[in-house]
Amino acid sequence: MQYDINGFHFKWEADFSIKIEHYDNNIVIKANKEGLISLSKMLMAMASEQVPNGFHIHLDSYNALEDNSVETIFEKDISEK
Repeated sequence: MQYDINGFHFKWEADFSIKIEHYDNNIVIKANKEGLISLSKMLMAMASEQVPNGFHIHLDSYNALEDNSVETIFEKDISEK
């Protein structure tokens, strides 16, 4: 996993499965072991100093999530509160 001028390079674990659903006011993330490992590696990589503030990743059923999942965006935000 690395970030450079061409963007974020990330490899998902083999046989990963991730589904994100929305019920009432809740977001439910369902994932197998490989999916949880993949998500945690992705988030740890995004926390790197190399990845700029405002960088974001879109996850949907076309690039990582199971069919009928809710499109989800992870964004790095280091603004001060």
